[in-house]
Parts: sequence; structure tokens; C-alpha cells
Amino acid sequence: MDYNTDRKKIILPEYGRNIHKMVDYLKTIEDSEKRNKMANIVIGIMGNMNPHLRDISDFKHKLWDHLFIMADFNLDIESPYPIPTRETMSEKPNRVLYPSNNIRFKHYGKTVENMVASIVEFEDGEKKNSLIVIMANHMKKNYLSWNRESVTDALIFRDLEILSKGKLKIPEGLVLTETKDIISHKPKRKKSNRGQSRNSDRKSRYDSRR
Repeated sequence: MDYNTDRKKIILPEYGRNIHKMVDYLKTIEDSEKRNKMANIVIGIMGNMNPHLRDISDFKHKLWDHLFIMADFNLDIESPYPIPTRETMSEKPNRVLYPSNNIRFKHYGKTVENMVASIVEFEDGEKKNSLIVIMANHMKKNYLSWNRESVTDALIFRDLEILSKGKLKIPEGLVLTETKDIISHKPKRKKSNRGQSRNSDRKSRYDSRR
């Protein structure tokens, strides 16, 4: 019996053993023109195995890289892309740098802090006052998403003053949207009409028997 455990280990199992055999065969072809022609045929077969990925911009590039990987980087063919090496494929990706800025109030988020800083730059006037009102109501909405308990307008005004470093003046007599009104705007889950449909079906069957 020929068991997979006794066979040569395949490098990229997602392509299967037959594709790996084709790649091994490419390495035995002495004529360079024929070898390149056959390599393109193998690339086509590899692509047909994943047709849903054809719209990806670097899909063809990945196929050629995979071909060289399966050949253990020992395949003399012409590639439309830079030929990878064992060293380049084993390189670690660059470390992703995460923002290190401290957020004053995590329940408002960094975006709110940036928006407040932008409002500070506006000239005093009606437009700036309107933006302050919108921002204060938005902060109250964010606060209630984090804490469902009642929040006072005074708390929001205090936080807004802290975020603006005292540069924003709350319009006199400003009253924010009521907490109950903000919460009531939360989308409600639609009730399933499955039970109603069942009752209708039962009624129809009952009427048909009468």
C-alpha cells in the first residue's frame, strides 16, 4: 500500500500532491523554452484552483512565489515578477507601530479629542457655538454608550472644558438632549413574525376543514 506518510512531504498542502509533482517535473526539463512554457501552464492550473481570488491585485504574483516555494527555490525559469529567495521569504515583517498617544477619556475616544481641538481653532461666533452644541450632545451620547446611568449636562460641560484646555466657552443657557431621548433612539430589534405565520397557517387549515 502507498500511504501519504511514506511519501515525500508536500510544502504547500493546499495545492495538493499532483501540483507538487508537476513542479518536480519542471525541474527535470532541460530545454529552457519548454520549461518556461510548462511553468506558465502550471501557474494557470494553480490559478484555476482558486478562481475566487482572481480579482486580488497581487494574485498572480503570489502564484509565482508559491511556484518557487514548491520548487524549493531551485527552478530556472523566467518570471514576470522578482524571483524570491529562501532568505527573502523567511524575513519577518516590519513591526507595526501602534499609536502611543494617551487618551484623556477613553469613553469619548481619540476622535472626539481631535474634533474638540479643531473646534478650538474656529473664530468665535455663531458657527463655533453650533459646533460646541453638537459636540457636547455627541459626547453625552458616547458617555451613555459606556455608562447607562444618568449623566448630567454639567459633567459633559466639565469634560468638554478639560478636553479643550479651557479654550471653549459653553453657550449660556445650553441644555443638552435628554438622556431618555438619546436612549430611545437606539434601534429596536424587529420582532419575528414566525409565531404570527404559524397562527395564520393553523387558522387556514381549520377553515378548510369546516
